[in-house]
Amino acid sequence: MEGFLEFFRNMGFMQMTWQQGVMILVSFFLLFLAIKKQYEPLLLLPIAFGMLLTNLPASGMFHEELWASFLQPMLEDGTANPAYHSYGAILKNAGLLDVLYIGVKAGVYPCLIFIGVGAMTDFGPLIANPKSFILGAAAQIGIFVTFLCANALGFSPAEAGSIGIIGGADGPTSIFLTSKLAPHLLGPIAIAAYSYMALVPVIQPPIMRALTTEKERKIKMKQLRTVSKTEKIVFPIIITTVVSLFLPDAAPLIGCLMLGNLMKECGVVDRLSKTAQNELMNIVVIFLGLSVGATATGATFLNVKTLMILAMGIIAFGLGSAGGVLLAKFMNLFAKPENKINPLIGSAGVSAVPMAARVSQMEGQKADPSNFLLMHAMGPNVAGVIGSAVAAGILLTLLS
Repeated sequence: MEGFLEFFRNMGFMQMTWQQGVMILVSFFLLFLAIKKQYEPLLLLPIAFGMLLTNLPASGMFHEELWASFLQPMLEDGTANPAYHSYGAILKNAGLLDVLYIGVKAGVYPCLIFIGVGAMTDFGPLIANPKSFILGAAAQIGIFVTFLCANALGFSPAEAGSIGIIGGADGPTSIFLTSKLAPHLLGPIAIAAYSYMALVPVIQPPIMRALTTEKERKIKMKQLRTVSKTEKIVFPIIITTVVSLFLPDAAPLIGCLMLGNLMKECGVVDRLSKTAQNELMNIVVIFLGLSVGATATGATFLNVKTLMILAMGIIAFGLGSAGGVLLAKFMNLFAKPENKINPLIGSAGVSAVPMAARVSQMEGQKADPSNFLLMHAMGPNVAGVIGSAVAAGILLTLLS
């Protein structure tokens, strides 16, 4: 009988806190969105399942206390930190998700995903229309405005920078920057970033229609010129060199993105390119999703800060979408009639590739069914990927 009672006391039900119960229900809801609604299922599903695993009582998969003072052997007053843990200490006491989380903490997973993203990206529309760089840069305004607002609301500069990067609509970049600046916010920021990426077709159209006239939405743009293979090969090499020389902190993301693209465009390493697009990408997405979801414990997730992050994240994303549209309208003031830019493509300057470009195409065709904006919108869209990585490099340089 005593053994039975001990077994009963050791059950997870007997050790569950209300926070863990709520987070398990939240994980069920996210799994529903991923499976039934298909909102970014490739990442939302493993994130939600990681959230479920980490909140199961006594599972021992993730130990938040091991990471609380990671690699901080000394306190600010110069005394030894009693809670100090190194990689060695973590591995000694680690659960499954602790081991996987090392890849997040070291910034490995986002960079590996960027190799796959680069291998699937065609920078041809951007090369054919360099003005797209400006539209992609304008869409990053949401990052920096939100950074200032979050800082004014009481978040530390590092936390504010991590919140602001949500405006780039780039999940891997958000995870990369947050893991460096504010790892305790990784769960809510990652979930916000990927949720808003999935909601691009819902969030962007009202903003686009509110900021443009029907006449502007009907603007037809000239067909893009053909980009040579040499240009496509030289482009990733030049971008990596220039960006890394100006912003060394952006080198890991930009370098991996452009490595993947170079493997795709050069044509001599097809096997590596296909591996980056498929096997490597899929494996890393599983590990990244599970380990990011593991950080969403009840104690850290269920607080006012999380609600503020979700609210400021959507503001950042909305401002980024609006910034691209407004800059396109401004550029049209100085453009010849035949060179006018359809402002709808400006909203594609956020990094949600290719969803944001498709939204621009759909909104353009609602105004004029004969209007085709997809390839024009892909220019700012892929420029936004570079822009968000550069923005992350700027914030990392200033705040780390």
